[in-house]
Order: sequence, then structure tokens, then C-alpha cells
Amino acid sequence: MAALKKRKTNLISVVIPAYKAQNIIEETILRVKDILEQIRYPYELICVVDGTSDDNSYEIAKKIARKYPNIKVYGYKINYGKGNAVRYGFSKAKGEILGFIDSGLDINPNGLSMLLEHFEWYNADIIVGSKRHPVSKVVYPRERRIISFGYQVIVRVLFGLNIKDTQVGMKFFRKEVIKKILPRLLVKEFAFDIEMLSVANYLGFKKIYEAPVELINMKFTGKVSTIISKGFIRTIWRTLWDTMAVFYRLKILKYYDDKNKSKWITPDYLTKEN
Repeated sequence: MAALKKRKTNLISVVIPAYKAQNIIEETILRVKDILEQIRYPYELICVVDGTSDDNSYEIAKKIARKYPNIKVYGYKINYGKGNAVRYGFSKAKGEILGFIDSGLDINPNGLSMLLEHFEWYNADIIVGSKRHPVSKVVYPRERRIISFGYQVIVRVLFGLNIKDTQVGMKFFRKEVIKKILPRLLVKEFAFDIEMLSVANYLGFKKIYEAPVELINMKFTGKVSTIISKGFIRTIWRTLWDTMAVFYRLKILKYYDDKNKSKWITPDYLTKEN
């Protein structure tokens, strides 16, 4: 891909949440950096290690960051969950457009440029990577497709989100969206995507669109019993539980409304100046 002429405005911030990623964190950061070098925007890359005491991910990432001034690395000892890491990274970001991509390279990072193109085309508030976009390339067994489809039906009924996939770990947001939703968020793990999208939609950010992705390593083999493991069932249950909790806070308690600001549980890192 030929490098495009950089713009002087619209800094892009991309967060990489990482946990027990010491075997892949260097490749992930460098691959994402190479993609961002080719886009039309200046950028910063923020890696957040969610649990620095669990392996050497933090040390490896910091070593890389010392070579590149636009790469920043943060971390904390306790593993709270990917949602917390993304939230932490966003709190440190300086960009006008903020996004994240999962570590591990299951998602082809080339999709970042595609999401940003869609962001411009639609003048979007939020762009989400979607397995169900007609141009996406995904290796996905039928059983997982059925489960994923069922969950998205539930999401559409509960929250009125007019998108076909909410769970892919690649998304971009306008800065105004993040500023409004970040102090209100609670979910740290399984349903944080749903919380971010549903709260943004509830607050009036309706321009939420999908873009294609390539899930390059999502390959499953074996029988249904191995594809749908005990760990996967547990993840489904926790995701459904967190999803219903978001619905309860949003529709019943009205927790996310401005009038309940005093009840928001805001981490210290959101109240400090960067």
C-alpha cells in the first residue's frame, strides 16, 4: 500500500489492550504501527497492558516504545478486563478520532485504514468492524455463527442498535462521543462493547455504521463440543449477564442520564490531567 500524504489535523489515537501477550505483543505493535504510518492522518499508538504482573508484555512493549516517540505504553498490575484497558487508553489519548484493536492479530490490522475510510464516507460518530459486513473475510463455524446471530438479535431488540455485529475488537469513535460516554461506563470485561455503543446511541450519537474486517486467524476445527467449550459457554453467560445489566441501568435505573452523574463510578485516571 503506497503511503498517503499526511494531514496536519485530526490526530488518530489507536489503543491496543493487551493481556498475557508477551509472545505476540511486539509483532502486534509493529504491525499496527506500520499500518498507521500509511494512513492520511498523524497518529499515536497507545498500548495498555492489563495486568503487568502476569507476564513480560509490559517490559517488551516499553522497549519498543523507547524507539518510537508516537508509541506510548501504560499498564497496571491487576488484570481488570479488556474494557478497562480500552477505557484507560482512551483517557490518555489526544486524538480527534479514537479507536482500538485487539492484540493478537486475529483481526488483520489492515482493516484500520478501511474503518477510517468509512468514517470519512459516512461522517460517522462511530465505525465498528463487522464480521457480517458483505465484504468481510471470516472463517467462522456454523455453530458460532448461530450463537453470534442470536446474541445480535437480542442486542437489537434491547437497545435498538441498527448494526449486525457489535463484538469485533476494532472500532473508531469521535472524540466527542468518548468524552460523553467514558465517565458513565462500568463494564470492564465481556459486554463493554455493548455498553459503549448503547450509551452512545442513547445520548444521541446515532451515526453508527459497520465496516468490513478480515479475521485472519479465527479458524476452528473439530466437533461442536470442542468448538463450544466450557470456557466459551462461560463467556457467553457472562456476556449475557453483563448485557442485561447494561439494559437495566440504561432503561430502568436511567443510570447513564446526566441527572445521575453523582452516582457514576469514575476511576481516578479519568479525573486526572494527562
